[in-house]
Amino acid sequence: MQAQVFKIHSDFYYVKNFEGESFTCKLRDVLKKQKIDVRVGDFVELSNDNQFISLLLPRKNSINRPKVSNIDCALVVCALKEPELDLIQLNRYLTYLKYNNIEVAICFNKEDLIDDLSKKKNEICSIYEKLGYKLFFISAKDKLDLDELSKFIKNKTIVFCGMSGVGKSTLLNAFNPELELRTGEVSQKTQRGCHTTRHCEIVEYKNFKVIDTPGFSCLKFDFLLPDKLIELFDDINKYALDCKYSDCLHDSINDSTCAVIQNLDKIDKSRYESYLLFLAESLEYKNLISKRSIKDEAKNKNVGNRVSVKISKRKRDASRNTSKQQMKDWE
Repeated sequence: MQAQVFKIHSDFYYVKNFEGESFTCKLRDVLKKQKIDVRVGDFVELSNDNQFISLLLPRKNSINRPKVSNIDCALVVCALKEPELDLIQLNRYLTYLKYNNIEVAICFNKEDLIDDLSKKKNEICSIYEKLGYKLFFISAKDKLDLDELSKFIKNKTIVFCGMSGVGKSTLLNAFNPELELRTGEVSQKTQRGCHTTRHCEIVEYKNFKVIDTPGFSCLKFDFLLPDKLIELFDDINKYALDCKYSDCLHDSINDSTCAVIQNLDKIDKSRYESYLLFLAESLEYKNLISKRSIKDEAKNKNVGNRVSVKISKRKRDASRNTSKQQMKDWE
């Protein structure tokens, strides 16, 4: 029987088949030995007694942070206030999701806290509408302007992304109060929310599904090489394509010959600042793998068409001393 993983807690997998029946399963030992990574959203094959997951079915897509799969769209939820809107953090999510080829929409929550909402909307739309993102402005607490968002996510499986305290759980409660998901207040000192969502879980509401995820802020571009990062910034890359230096990182504002630098006045400041920050993380990753490569090269040597492990200097010297002693004994 086939089913979908709705929640994972400890070693237990909570799944639901296409008829709506729920089961609590464990992973077969053979899948554990193969280090099969079963995630929330995965479709799986169950054993005859429905007590074990025996097979992981092919995925439509997946992301690693958080570990979820088979997503129709990612909804990045931001707060316009409490905590203050962080465009660099928003760009971090958008860049990461673009890397994973996930469709994205952006939901700006807590519009009830903004005095000049029209001005704020114009500022945001001038940046992100031009990038092709679908934008929603709502108040989950007061259940304002939810109709358009409801239409957009109809018949879809959505993953919620966003910092703690932006109102992801409040939004889910607005869609379905019976869920009674825990919500928390934003700290006045740190301007950060409490982690009210402790695990990934698929939450069903009428004609769509939402993968509720914990808020997270540790996402870094420590997996991507610098020359690939620029491809994730369409608004910057269109100028980078005209840069005459093929290895240019477009990070020196004093380089007047760089095509990106020449067009900085046409690029939103927060977008370029985000690129520079993510670039620094990417360069750290490049340096790290370079050191690993040198270290691996020091441990291995090429012999014909094979790679063999080098003997350490200490062991090599010890071997030579033993050989010399044996020759003396033979003499």
